[in-house]
Amino acid sequence: MKKLPIGIQTLSKIIEGNFVYVDKTEIAHRLIDRGGYYFLSRPRRFGKSLFLDTLKDIFEGRKELFKGLYIYDKWDWEVTYPVLRVSLGSGVIKTIEKLKDRLNWVLKDVERDVGIKCNLTNPEKCLKELIIKSYQKYNQKVVILIDEYDKPILDNITDENIAREMRDAMKDFYGVIKDNDAYIQFVFITGVSKFSKMNLFSGLNNLEDITLDENFATICGYTHNDLLTVFSEHLKGADMDKVKKWYNGYYYLGDKVYNPFDILLFIRKNFDFRNYWWQTGNPSFLIDMLKTQNYYLPELENFTANEEILDTFDVDHIELVALLWQTGYLTITEKVEDVFGIEYTLGIPNKEISISLNSLFVTYLTTQTTEKLKQQKRLLYMLRNADLDGFKDALFSLFASIPYSNFTNSKLPEYEGYYASVVYAYLASIGLDIIAEDTTNIGRVDLSVKLEGKVFIFEFKLSEKATGNALKQIKERRYWEKYQGDAENIYLIGIEFSRENRNIIGYEWEKI
Repeated sequence: MKKLPIGIQTLSKIIEGNFVYVDKTEIAHRLIDRGGYYFLSRPRRFGKSLFLDTLKDIFEGRKELFKGLYIYDKWDWEVTYPVLRVSLGSGVIKTIEKLKDRLNWVLKDVERDVGIKCNLTNPEKCLKELIIKSYQKYNQKVVILIDEYDKPILDNITDENIAREMRDAMKDFYGVIKDNDAYIQFVFITGVSKFSKMNLFSGLNNLEDITLDENFATICGYTHNDLLTVFSEHLKGADMDKVKKWYNGYYYLGDKVYNPFDILLFIRKNFDFRNYWWQTGNPSFLIDMLKTQNYYLPELENFTANEEILDTFDVDHIELVALLWQTGYLTITEKVEDVFGIEYTLGIPNKEISISLNSLFVTYLTTQTTEKLKQQKRLLYMLRNADLDGFKDALFSLFASIPYSNFTNSKLPEYEGYYASVVYAYLASIGLDIIAEDTTNIGRVDLSVKLEGKVFIFEFKLSEKATGNALKQIKERRYWEKYQGDAENIYLIGIEFSRENRNIIGYEWEKI
């Protein structure tokens, strides 16, 4: 049985070391055959670096690595190209001076690869010299591969001034590509985010964004078929339906894909369902952004965005939804074309992200950490046993335990969505089957929860006195009808919150 390539981003090490490799060379061949300049955005640990290394080995003519792979008998291995690979993925860069040092060190690696010495200390001038001299030395146009192009900017995303400095410095660096097009054969740029082309790649009008190109939807990540074929031995005995629910769901308009890191760790840890990918990164920047933008969290489950919103990402204007999508915490669930153009429905991709992201939201909304597990267990117990009076007590206790300083130092509790967001985040962090803002033929249900043959329909209201309007709305609009036949028992729960009391003031429920 082949070994698992955990953390390996070098194709030669995978092939020569007898590690599992999911063949991406058919996609690589199509890209190269078309030629041109390409840009790809994918979340971290999705296989971007390995794909770039694969491109590098193809262009350098390392035929022996590709035996048995798609491209082996379809590529002219006698024709080779000088490859300039620039990777900015390692370390954290916090100043322009550090950025200049990093670029110079990276270019030293490029010098070694192409056998050309650059005596200049200015990164832009050195890159230009390497492009021209490589073309002259090898009598062949140059291939440029840039990995984690946005890392210096993302390292400083919560400090607008430094992030802007990084962006402007990188714009100058990448501008060298535009000015030397006559010497360039192929360009491939990858990163996590999709910064505005105008602000970072000004002049590169031929840079084609394939992030949402269905022809390249599986360029990174594993498909479910990959799991059933390439990993068939490794996953023998695994509950594949559960694997799909936990880790699949990233959708780039083709086959849905898994994050490779999740699958490799899941196999290594003997099929233990954990939040593997989530634990490798610290999305603290999300909390910093949420503090500046009040979001009704249930809306993230069915958020509708056009292409402009998904591409609206720059230091001067960061759209939270765009950031969540680009970093892998949201994915596209549906693409719709109408007279207004293309629109995308976004949602949380899988159970791993739902549990982890909403646990983060719980911490942000309530600052509860040590109490979180106790609250989660209590809420789950009450719903599992359909003890809705006990569920009310659990919710009341939950809100009562939120530190008073949360309300005095924050405007969050002043907006209507805060209380519903807390309930949503807690229930989603348990891993329950939740539908937020669920559409019926006569309105939207605030929250529906499915659990072991039961459906719980929630409506939330903000009021300074109990009115009964929350339950009344569910009954008048007959929200439960869409679930009849799908559940053994249906429960209607109307909850009213008070800004002044910062807790529940009205709670009613009925069983259908």
